[in-house]
Amino acid sequence: MYGKALVAEVFGTFWLVLGGCGSAILAAMFLAGDTTVNLGLGFLGVGLAFGLTVVTGAYAVGHVSGGHFNPAVTVGLVVGGRFSAAKAPGYVIAQVIGGVLGALAIYGIASGQPGFAITPGAGTFATNGYGVEGSPGGFSMQAAFLTEVILTAVFLVVIMGATSKRASAAMGGLAIGLSLALIHFISIPVTNTSVNPARSTSQAVIANFYGEGVTVPMQQLWLFWAAPIIGAVIGAIIYRVLIDSNQDVHEDNTQELRTETKTATGRAAMADLERSRAALEEQRRRTSTPAS
Repeated sequence: MYGKALVAEVFGTFWLVLGGCGSAILAAMFLAGDTTVNLGLGFLGVGLAFGLTVVTGAYAVGHVSGGHFNPAVTVGLVVGGRFSAAKAPGYVIAQVIGGVLGALAIYGIASGQPGFAITPGAGTFATNGYGVEGSPGGFSMQAAFLTEVILTAVFLVVIMGATSKRASAAMGGLAIGLSLALIHFISIPVTNTSVNPARSTSQAVIANFYGEGVTVPMQQLWLFWAAPIIGAVIGAIIYRVLIDSNQDVHEDNTQELRTETKTATGRAAMADLERSRAALEEQRRRTSTPAS
């Protein structure tokens, strides 16, 4: 089952990168013929595309792996008590593999267009970055770090709340996907939006390998591992300590289930005992009653 979960994480992260980054690279801007009319998706469409990949991916394979598709989410859920630490390294590796496969697929498609090339510049090939060389809006390293920490922390709070036992199970994927879309609306101009180290790694690796002198994304990649993971840890702690109880904690689930089972079994046994006593009393009453 763990092997299938890893495959599900590869697929989910592949789909997230292909759908989200693919929309940014292939469809964010598309001019109609020789005119200047842009039929592309723009920031709004790209943000929605990322959200839709999470929604569809979660409903497709979330029941198999939990639908993390993001190393920061995996680490945050471990800290929040929702996921086993022993399984986390395998999930992270699977997510990075899935992301790189998604980026390779995008490159294979995009390179089929005449004149396509990955050239140096902020946000090239949907990479993440900071400063004049990496941020679409020229935002500083400090602004980028703060943005990624805050937004990933909020993302973890939403994830943990939407997947709580008391939340509506059917709506969890939708809430998480919409929150990711909103995160992109906020931060595309700042960092090109990461909140996901696997997504950042995939684009940086392919841009560095196939690009023409594209080295900045790899040089700045450290921030898009450090900031999302720090943010995820902060978000998990905020939710677990300040917002909700620990009743959803991974380690407590088995014990809680056992307690509920014992209670139910005890109640059933008491009911059987009461029925037996009533039947015995009825039999005694009939025996003691004189025949007419």
